[in-house]
Amino acid sequence: MIKPALSLIVASISLICQAQTIRAFDYTTVKKVTGTKGAVVSAHPLASEVGLQILKKGGNAIDAAIATQLALAVVYPGAGNLGGGGFLVARLSNGKNLAIDYREKAPGGAHRDMYLDQNGQVQPNKSLLGHLAAGVPGTPAGLFTSMKYAKLPFSTLVAPAIELAEKGFAITEREARSLNEDRSLFMQYNTKPTAFVKDIPWKKGDTLRQTALAHTLRLMEQKGKAGFYEGEVAQLIVAEMQRGGGIISLADLKNYEAKEREAVLFPYKEYEIITMPLPSSGGILLPMMMRMIEDKPLKQYGFHQLASVQLMTEVERLAYADRARYLGDADFYKVPIKTLTSKAYIEERMRLYAPGKAGSSEKIGSGIIPQESEETTHLSVYDRFGNAVAVTTTLNGGYGSKTVVGDAGFLLNNEMDDFSVKPGVPNMYGAVGGEANAIVPGKRMLSSMTPTIVLKKGKPYIVVGTPGGTTITTSVFQTLVNLLEFDLSVEDAVNQPKFHHQWLPDVIRVERDLPSKLKEELRKMGYTLVEVGAIGRTEVIRINGKTIEAVADKRGDDAAAGF
Repeated sequence: MIKPALSLIVASISLICQAQTIRAFDYTTVKKVTGTKGAVVSAHPLASEVGLQILKKGGNAIDAAIATQLALAVVYPGAGNLGGGGFLVARLSNGKNLAIDYREKAPGGAHRDMYLDQNGQVQPNKSLLGHLAAGVPGTPAGLFTSMKYAKLPFSTLVAPAIELAEKGFAITEREARSLNEDRSLFMQYNTKPTAFVKDIPWKKGDTLRQTALAHTLRLMEQKGKAGFYEGEVAQLIVAEMQRGGGIISLADLKNYEAKEREAVLFPYKEYEIITMPLPSSGGILLPMMMRMIEDKPLKQYGFHQLASVQLMTEVERLAYADRARYLGDADFYKVPIKTLTSKAYIEERMRLYAPGKAGSSEKIGSGIIPQESEETTHLSVYDRFGNAVAVTTTLNGGYGSKTVVGDAGFLLNNEMDDFSVKPGVPNMYGAVGGEANAIVPGKRMLSSMTPTIVLKKGKPYIVVGTPGGTTITTSVFQTLVNLLEFDLSVEDAVNQPKFHHQWLPDVIRVERDLPSKLKEELRKMGYTLVEVGAIGRTEVIRINGKTIEAVADKRGDDAAAGF
């Protein structure tokens, strides 16, 4: 009888050790940590803590990234998701580069003019709000595709998210405010009651419980990818579509696959930079912009000085003009990738740059290519084994389409708006597109998400990414320039004011705390400035020898965790 009793004791101890210790109702936000073994930075303190726990259990950076994404789907519903999509970029300790594409796709019933009225005019909000705005979700497929590079079982990685969904957690002041602001839209675009709406206004410290979402997560734990894309959850998604006039079908769900793609790898001075290929526009725009500035004396110009900001603004203008004309899902449209990122083309485009003079988007269009033969969230992870992971996921707008799948508990994206709903008509971020990004069934809409890793002497040096719609790539660009050219601290590189130009509209969006003198100098040079509250929420990890610095953006509830 002794041995069975002993085995029961051991089993009990094992269960206790596996039990989560998430302080879901008593947590703080840490903006910077320094460690030697691993770090996680994400949009919510509880999600970063979940990722850190996984690293401490012996998981690698992929494990932590999966667990953090699952936790974000619970604690950060504005952008963390099961009903959206994303990209994962990684540099593994064995030298392998990963790029996993789980961008949403147009449903089989979609067509080019589905958001136009009988006169060919765009119907307001059809691609933004409600059931018809949703593309086929990709996040669950991305998680399970990532699992082949993980060490721990999925049951371990999903357990914290299930606990947070079932038992609830205390919401932040920012979350309470956003839930209250969108209450009327939740009421309008849902066919069943949701966890996000209650009779009295939300306030900081209130408990958000999501039992239906916990059930969905348990089905994924039990049945893997099929637990989402087939069976009960798939039936619930289609039933929701039928109640609300959406078009995602059982076949769309069953046929969805995440894709492993070849990561973009390009040199910049003594560094190598890894980022996401199409359908991420960042895989074209980031190398374009970095190459446009590579031979310019940026360090000499100085950080937030007129010469450097003017150069970077014009570089952004040139790159985004080409984005509008040429970029789309390369599986469906022939994108001139080699030409756009070639030295000859870059040099030709930079002839349009005039130091000390504001450019004109009316005069500066896309280049000539010869025939060739908000709301989003980012997390960065680094582990003791030398693996680096950058993941950006999205629902597109805050809370996506505002539609929750009844009895399944997760929000659907409004990613169809990232297609060119009509050539020349801007989307919710003001981005203009054409034929390359037109709606086609099964096609992935163009994205700005730009998860990025910088290598120094072949080893991970910087892990970076941000949300922010079309401002994503320019924010990553500026953060890299801040670190690699201006030698800013990681905190300053993340938190100093940012600016953004995207060709059309022909304005520079600037954060309000950009130096007043600089703003005045830009106006005198001929630029139109539009002041905004915040651009992006950048999450950065920098590895210096054995020291790991992790910094979370000041612009949100973002938090760093490390050890």
